[in-house]
Amino acid sequence: MPWNEPGGDKDPWSGKKKKRSSGSSGSDNPADKVTELFASVSDGGGGKFLFLIPLILLVLWLISGVYTIEAGQRGVVLHFGKFKEVSTPGLHWIPKPIEKVEVVDIDRNRSASDHMTMLTKDENIVDLKIEVQYLVSDPTDYLFNVMDVDFERNQEQGVLFQVMRSAVREVVGRNDMDFVIKEGRRQIEEDTNSLMQAILDEYKSGLQIKKVNLKDATAPDAVKDAFLDATRAREDFNRSKNRAETYANKVIPDARGKAARAIEEANAYKEQVVAKAEGDASRFINLANEYKKAPEVTRERLYLDAMEKIMMGSKKVILDSTSGNNMLYLPIPTAGATGNSGSPTPPPVSPELLERLKSEASKAQQRKSTRGALREGR
Repeated sequence: MPWNEPGGDKDPWSGKKKKRSSGSSGSDNPADKVTELFASVSDGGGGKFLFLIPLILLVLWLISGVYTIEAGQRGVVLHFGKFKEVSTPGLHWIPKPIEKVEVVDIDRNRSASDHMTMLTKDENIVDLKIEVQYLVSDPTDYLFNVMDVDFERNQEQGVLFQVMRSAVREVVGRNDMDFVIKEGRRQIEEDTNSLMQAILDEYKSGLQIKKVNLKDATAPDAVKDAFLDATRAREDFNRSKNRAETYANKVIPDARGKAARAIEEANAYKEQVVAKAEGDASRFINLANEYKKAPEVTRERLYLDAMEKIMMGSKKVILDSTSGNNMLYLPIPTAGATGNSGSPTPPPVSPELLERLKSEASKAQQRKSTRGALREGR
């Protein structure tokens, strides 16, 4: 019976009966076909296909070395365990097992968080919840320089976690509790970020800190009530202080203005008095010089000036005398003596005073006549 007819059971190359197996008869599985091929070769009937085995192995080896790097990743190629190069996104090939590749995701946002209790500068205790976001900046340093640099499976065993705790403790220990809890949160975050980055750069860890978030900062529950009382007392103090400063800012400028005005007035009065004194002294010196030149005329002039000043502020009454000369009556007002009109009432004049006034008026008339005659003679 021909081998290719139904029921044929002989191998056309070896003439031997074909071995049948229940699992491979009529199967289209490539693996089963490869198995049958190797089985036939082992029986000595496939000598013509021996050259295909190295070719197949070569193809499988070439295919096993092909790998792909996605966007946002880097591949670190190792040659016998030693760093060789960093591969960029795309399709690459390496000769396995001589070389292998470690794929590192450099665009993935990683994070580490912790809840800790620590001591501040003023010896108070504060509870903190902090979170750090970071990226892998250098995959080579990340893989080779520090062992378990972040260890995401158990962050507490990673170097990044310990650096975070150390940096937070140092920054909080430099500041008071009020600063940490209230207005200093932003500063605490910035200082912690800078300190962590400096330590990680010194270790050459290949990590970059993106942001530090201080989620919560409060006093411990055991002392929270006392802390709130102290906070309210401090707020009352600040409020009273601000009120006092506002009052001082209002009063002090007013007082300074009054003081400056008083000083200006005093300086003006000083200048006025000094100028008047200097003028009086200069006038007296000039008058003394004139008196030396003409004593009688100067004396008469002084007398007339003095009488003019006296008469200028007094009421004047002119009386007729029997001699035909006019007499000037100068009533001198006294304190508290007022008439119906409210002006001072002159005291009564005695006969002796009238006689004296007449005599003085006569002498004045004679002097006036004498001065007129002297002027005409000149």
